Amino acid sequence: MKKLILFFICSLFLLSGLSAQEDTTAKRSKIAVFAPLYLDSAFDVTYEYRYAKTEFPKFINPGLEFYEGVQLALDSMERIGVPIEVFVYDTRSATQTLAEQLERCNKDSVELILTYSTITEVKAFADSGLKNNIPVININMPNDGGVSSNPFYVILNPTLRTQIEGIYRHIQKYYSTEPLVIFRKKGPLEDRIRYFLDEFGKQTLSTPLKLKYVDLPDSFTVNHLKKYLDTIQQTVCIAGTMDENFGKRLVAKLAALKKESYKALVVGMPTWDVVREFRRAPEYKGIEIVYSTPFYNPRTDSVSVRITEYFDEIMYSRPSDMVMRGYEAMWRFGNLLTKYKGEITSNLSRKEFNLFREFDIQPVINRETMMLDYFENKKLFFLKWQDGILKAVY
Repeated sequence: MKKLILFFICSLFLLSGLSAQEDTTAKRSKIAVFAPLYLDSAFDVTYEYRYAKTEFPKFINPGLEFYEGVQLALDSMERIGVPIEVFVYDTRSATQTLAEQLERCNKDSVELILTYSTITEVKAFADSGLKNNIPVININMPNDGGVSSNPFYVILNPTLRTQIEGIYRHIQKYYSTEPLVIFRKKGPLEDRIRYFLDEFGKQTLSTPLKLKYVDLPDSFTVNHLKKYLDTIQQTVCIAGTMDENFGKRLVAKLAALKKESYKALVVGMPTWDVVREFRRAPEYKGIEIVYSTPFYNPRTDSVSVRITEYFDEIMYSRPSDMVMRGYEAMWRFGNLLTKYKGEITSNLSRKEFNLFREFDIQPVINRETMMLDYFENKKLFFLKWQDGILKAVY
């Protein structure tokens, strides 16, 4: 597999930043793809790979996996005749700054930007999109980066506010009559989570939830939790922190109490989507774990199956979620751009090119100015782990 990946990034190194040849028979929609590919870190000035042939540094993985998905989508779109010209930019280039790349992108008359970015890069991408009237689709960053009054900026990974409001609605719909306890650690992010929960409780048109907040020490035990549980009525225990270690400890202690006949269900944070220990570790057995994610893909559709088979046969591996996200983003927004051209901004919420999952792209209105700040995907899926089995529940 490593040899195949090495061949892939060698090819990418030669193509990065270059466009396809001009097609004189049809006008192609122009799309820029920005990703942290670290090509200058992987190759020296003579294009020689800096590492051993059997070595592949992990820091390259996320951006490369995203690009792999984009490239597979482009292959599929080429087969059905979608006219697209793509420009690839390495945001970790040692020879060009991001500002220089964005300027070059503008000179190339790019009509859409897909980006895998960091929080420090968000504003630069959003400002460039606004200045040049180009939609910027942020694939990965669940943060607005201070962007406001920008109808060209789109967040696909929902922000913390959206995630917490979604969790509140889910609890309100399914567990509102049960005791609700939020176990948390102290910290500024935990205070923001509490603020969002309380704020939405004040705004809801339904009956607000009766939430009890409990701050726990770092080394909390089952005795810290037991007094908030019952052996007759189920208690919904909500993790009020994004800290994965806190979450795993909370679930393990509650699972132990379930064995003592205490009834509990755990509602976790979006960060729990990467906690694979819930799948196999025995200390988590016996308790239901519910959490939200915007990126649920059961991989049973025909396109997912074909991608999985391709990776199995060619790469001898399983495609990551980032591969799938790169594929669906290029497929969805590339087709939208081709169909709606300059009207794509007003057609971002259309469902016709959804692939693996639904998007619900909505305008985010500034509550002070009542003006549009940006667009955001509001769609959340709720999943449940129980005894190593993952199921969609909403």
